[in-house]
Amino acid sequence: MKNLFVLLFLTAAIALQSQAAFKFEVMHKSGKPLDGRLLILLSKEEKPEPRFSIRDDYQSQQVFGMDVNKWGPSTTKLFPSSTPYHGYPSQKFDQLEEGWYYVQAFLNIYETFNLSTGHVVQLPPDKGEGQQWNRKPGNIYSTTQKIYIEPKKPRVISLSLDMEIPAIEEPQDTRYVKHIKMRSKLLSDFWGKDVYLGAHVLIPHNFEKENDMKYPLLIYHGHFPSDFGGFSTEPPPADMDTKDYSERFKVYGYNKFQKQEAYNFYKKWVSDTFPRYLVVEIQHPTPYYDDSYAVNSACQGPYGDAITFELIPYIEQQFRGIGAGWGRFLYGGSTGGWEALAAQLFYPEEYNGCFAACPDPIDFRAFTVVNIYEDENAYVKKGPYSTVERPGKRDYLGHISTSLKSANMYELALGSKSRSGQQWDIWEATYSPMDKDGYPQRIWDKESGNINKEVAKYWKENFDLAHIIKRDWPKKGKSLEGKIHLYCGDMDNYYLNNAVYLAEEILNATKNPHYGGEVKYGDRAEHCWNGDPTLPNHVTRLRYNTMYLPRIIERIKLTAPKGADLRFLGQKGEE
Repeated sequence: MKNLFVLLFLTAAIALQSQAAFKFEVMHKSGKPLDGRLLILLSKEEKPEPRFSIRDDYQSQQVFGMDVNKWGPSTTKLFPSSTPYHGYPSQKFDQLEEGWYYVQAFLNIYETFNLSTGHVVQLPPDKGEGQQWNRKPGNIYSTTQKIYIEPKKPRVISLSLDMEIPAIEEPQDTRYVKHIKMRSKLLSDFWGKDVYLGAHVLIPHNFEKENDMKYPLLIYHGHFPSDFGGFSTEPPPADMDTKDYSERFKVYGYNKFQKQEAYNFYKKWVSDTFPRYLVVEIQHPTPYYDDSYAVNSACQGPYGDAITFELIPYIEQQFRGIGAGWGRFLYGGSTGGWEALAAQLFYPEEYNGCFAACPDPIDFRAFTVVNIYEDENAYVKKGPYSTVERPGKRDYLGHISTSLKSANMYELALGSKSRSGQQWDIWEATYSPMDKDGYPQRIWDKESGNINKEVAKYWKENFDLAHIIKRDWPKKGKSLEGKIHLYCGDMDNYYLNNAVYLAEEILNATKNPHYGGEVKYGDRAEHCWNGDPTLPNHVTRLRYNTMYLPRIIERIKLTAPKGADLRFLGQKGEE
């Protein structure tokens, strides 16, 4: 009997403590039940809004997140509640400091997808914004309130999700930039609803007049492009303000500099001697990220086939592309660098060369700072008496701004089941097999960091690009000879150079034939160095569409079929 009284007393105490804790009471007025990720955002600064103040480094403001299902408009949600939730940088409410905060509630709304695999999943659809939760049309949020928070004192704060993010206007065609959308049958079949691929196409000068000419296709891979970037028919205003400061590149006046570079590119594009070609930027966002990584994936569907066999031929038909592998080239940086190399490897006859700058990890023995095959834990290195956290991001001097664990906690707060829309989660969504519920299997436990070796084996055989080069070279080497080019700064912020070193060793060892490309490193260069040691990174990153052109022209002359029409290499244009 005594033990029963003790149990009842403890149960009552826990219930009382739960009721007494600081909570938020959140409601919405959408008129229908909603699924999604409910976020409570807190900032010590008035501007920008809390929803724009969350980032994956030590300067981030605070976010807490939990899943909601069939949340009706007449029902309030208490946060925190019995529903599991995750926070970043502080992981729990009671870890917050007492003080004034600017507070906002936000709901990233999910839709239901009936996959061709038979699974039913809830995911945040892209709404034209490139999978940016804090800008996604249709998502709802509250106005910002200034609130004094004492985490361990009883209080309930009411927040209403009465604001909705408006739709985004589609970009308009111009003389040189055209926009297309195409329903993909392959992807629509996989996702159980219509899925469209988009593209921004830069067409050559005199395209209409030279109506018997066909052009090579240069595919510029990268993150979701809202429109074609880096091309402008107008120079920047002479009196444009140059006092703006780029924290990333440590230079003033970068906005005007970018506009001048875009105008300079236009002047080249319309000159008499400039080669004629098509440049394509692809829109292929998924419910997991701002792009699909351009490969076939268990959890995202056949994006590789859809891009290569549906979208690319469609573009070539619309804009007089050559329509053959010898006339197609790939380049990009970071995510785009990985995509360029992956597409070249998986479709060796469909493309004639890739220029992969600062690619995401291309050898999973160096998955940034983790060897997923040999390390037991992604977050720490353990010795007999001490433990050291693995770094997540550095600058060119080696100063650390976040740990690998902290970056993953950031994502866990934004979304469970690999649904944060961020970097580590999209790698899982791309590389992993499905779990029993239709979501990506974790490469490591998000909270503990313990690595799943079975998932690692799957990654190795399907998406470890360096391993695939070594494994498949005897049968694919002749189709890849002269096509692989890699560039990376040796102080890449995300340690991506480590994987490039390992891949270079494999490439250098290739025989019958030798790979015949190049690998270059930028001394003390940070992320997105793309191959030019004579210019700073803030310049070269704006010149992707011209900097590899000499190598591409050389490759075309070497590999074009006998008798091919190569007028596009030297055709004179007219204003």
